[in-house]
Amino acid sequence: MKSNVLIWISALSVGSAIAVQPTLTGRSEAGFVMSRGNTNTETANARINVVKESDKWRHLFDVTGLYGRTTEAEIAARWNFLWQTDRRFDTDAYWFGSLRYDGDRFSGFDYQSTLSAGAGHEFINSNTTRLHAQIGIGYRRLRSERLTFNPAGIVIDRVKGEQQSSVVTSGAVNFERAFNDSTKLIDTLSIETGSSNTLTRNELALQVKMNQVLALSVGLSVRKNTNPPPPLRQQDTLTTVNLVYERKR
Repeated sequence: MKSNVLIWISALSVGSAIAVQPTLTGRSEAGFVMSRGNTNTETANARINVVKESDKWRHLFDVTGLYGRTTEAEIAARWNFLWQTDRRFDTDAYWFGSLRYDGDRFSGFDYQSTLSAGAGHEFINSNTTRLHAQIGIGYRRLRSERLTFNPAGIVIDRVKGEQQSSVVTSGAVNFERAFNDSTKLIDTLSIETGSSNTLTRNELALQVKMNQVLALSVGLSVRKNTNPPPPLRQQDTLTTVNLVYERKR
């Protein structure tokens, strides 16, 4: 577990260093929970989000990670990567290209990766409210993974399936609302649908500033896959309480 904590700390340090460079907006957040007693459990999550923006171009880099284990076994191991580049062709409209990679050892999929392109529109872009939406078409590759559990719910065997590829339609909606100088609501919805399944993600967070660069964030993440390998459920949720470091230059 110590090595994983070091990974989170290193990632946050990199994100903080990036965030202070000119023309960049950087956000790093992390949370850690440890329980001791009848059950020994350790859970950590971290995120780095960096946006570089000019008059015509916007580049987004986002990476998240989740790790958890008990005394008996590893119970969570997930990381997600997103890179997106936007090119404005009008005051409120843009073309985009994006690359997404999801790796989750407990989702029933060894990996899911999607390369997509399309167009987006900024419906609201004020000092207090942002509402952006986009739609596109892409190419997705994934590999299913059949998990075998023991009676205690611990994974004891993994069997990887064949790689699959399909054309997908992708969509996303990003919403931010600042209620005052210290409180902000952030919601991000993304959907990828193809012939094999539909993957939906929604991330909702309420962020309250403690000072100019630090904030406390309470978040709820919901992920749903319409066709996971049995016996896994279609939907899983994650609730987080994180410390956030954010700088804008």
